[in-house]
Formats: sequence, C-alpha cells, structure tokens
Amino acid sequence: MNEHDGRTEQTGDGAQVSTGTPNDKAQVPDAAIPELVIISGMSGAGRSTAAKCLEDLGWFVVDNLPPALIPTMVELGARSQGNVARIAVVVDVRGRRFFDNLRESLADLETKNVTRRIVFLESSDEALVRRFESVRRPHPLQGDGRIVDGIAAERELLRELRGDADLVIDTSSLNVHELRAKMDAQFAGEEEPELRATVMSFGYKYGLPVDADLVVDCRFLPNPHWVPELRPFTGLNEEVSGYVFNQPGAKEFLDRYTELLQLVATGYRREGKRYVTIAVGCTGGKHRSVAMSEKLAARLAAEGVETVVVHRDMGRE
Repeated sequence: MNEHDGRTEQTGDGAQVSTGTPNDKAQVPDAAIPELVIISGMSGAGRSTAAKCLEDLGWFVVDNLPPALIPTMVELGARSQGNVARIAVVVDVRGRRFFDNLRESLADLETKNVTRRIVFLESSDEALVRRFESVRRPHPLQGDGRIVDGIAAERELLRELRGDADLVIDTSSLNVHELRAKMDAQFAGEEEPELRATVMSFGYKYGLPVDADLVVDCRFLPNPHWVPELRPFTGLNEEVSGYVFNQPGAKEFLDRYTELLQLVATGYRREGKRYVTIAVGCTGGKHRSVAMSEKLAARLAAEGVETVVVHRDMGRE
C-alpha cells in the first residue's frame, strides 16, 4: 500500500492498513464516499476472476481484507479526493477469524450512507470438487476430512451472506471468459440502471438454476419436441416460437406474468435490489422455455429494464 497520513495498523493476517485520526472521519463529505462492492462466495467459484474483472474496469480491489477493516478502507477512499471512487473487497473464509465482524461492518456502512453491493459466487458441489482436484489443492476448510466436507462447512458459514447478496452468479457451467462477460454486463456501464434482469431458459431434467430469484414453469404448454418437423429446431426458430404462442394460454400467461414482474420490479427498486434472475423452464430447455424467455426479455426491455438473455441448456441434448 502507498503511504497515507496518519497511523498504520497491522491486521492478524500481517497486512498493513493506514488509518487516520478520529477527527478525520467527521471531515469526509458524503459526496466523497466511494462506491463499494463486496465479493464473496464459495472457494473455487471464481472470486479471483470476478475481482480481476472489476480491477480491469478501474475499481480499486483489495483481496482478503478482514471485514472489520472494510469501513476503514471506505474512509481512506473518501479521503483520496476522488482518486478512489470505487472499491471492491474480496471477503472469504481465509479470514474466518474476522468473518463474524462482517454484519457489524455492513451495519456501520449503512449508517454512513455508503452505496454497497454484495456479489456472491456460487457453484455446485460437483464443479467445486472437480476444480479443487484439477489443481490438487485442499479446500481451506476441509482440515483432515475430504474436499466435500470443506465445501459443506463453507456453505453453512456463508449461508446468511448468500441470502443478503444483491447479485448471485452460478459459475458451475461457466468458463473464465463467460464469468468475465457476466461481470462486465453488470459493472461496465457508465450509468447504473435502476434494475438489471437476467432471463434464463433451462431444462428441468438438468436441475433448477441455483442463482434464480424467480422460476417460471412452461411445461403446461404442449411440447414441440413431439412435432417431428419442429423437433430439430429451438425456441429461437420462428416456427417453434409461433407454435408455442399459438397454444391456449401462452399469450395470456406472458401478458399476466409481465404484469406481475412490473409489480415485483417496483418492489425490488424500492428495496434497493438492482439485479434479478428469472429462470424459465421446460423439460429440456430447448423449445418452450427458450421461446418464452425471448418474449419475456423483450417485454422487460420495453419497460426500461436492462435485460440479458441466457439459454443455459439449449444444445445440451
């Protein structure tokens, strides 16, 4: 770290963080308080990649900062005269001795009108085990047990934080470039939109998306899979989409669910939630869910919601 005016404190991990005098705190104007993103989640789920992406976008990134020192870091940024306007902090189980202080730090930030967001990186047990085995490293919490024991312990430790997250990203089937694309989509814009939505089609036979906020089931509609001339195509095909929306109840469902989402979006904005993932499912994630996702995303975009469409299982069969 660069030298700052004031004293220097050493954390339990050996990191040194400069702090000012108590009188400095009262001199920081609200307009100078930097924006804050807290990156957390499962070990092996891509926290380092997410942090690197924000660093490339111009954020000041601090890895493995004890949660108790997050307010101090924000105050240092506020005293930088605008040179540090956006701070990203990686919090994980390596600092588990300090993890209990996170909720207290978040409450402290709220009293100081700090704009903060929590990004939580999630992944399936199978994907995490595969990643740890590929690099031949133990899970930081497995101790004398197995990798799966460490993963289970970490999930329990992070359960409450995951529930408080503003953005949950499931990286089970994502590569590094796809994760960076997701982070870019959320943070690269110069102006922060009121609400961003990801509409994700999926197949129930492959499991529910773990990062879904809302789940829509399209299996009440006839399946184009059983129409021989439509079976090879996907819901992106005009003939398949036309077939789906010519079925009884399809258009009515789209209309009414769009109205429901307008009500939900208003509540999300009121509560300060900026991100929502809407999962639209059918049996295989190829026909009905894809067609419905495309139409639903278009409706949301028309309502001023910045929308990204992801077809998780299309082409998987």
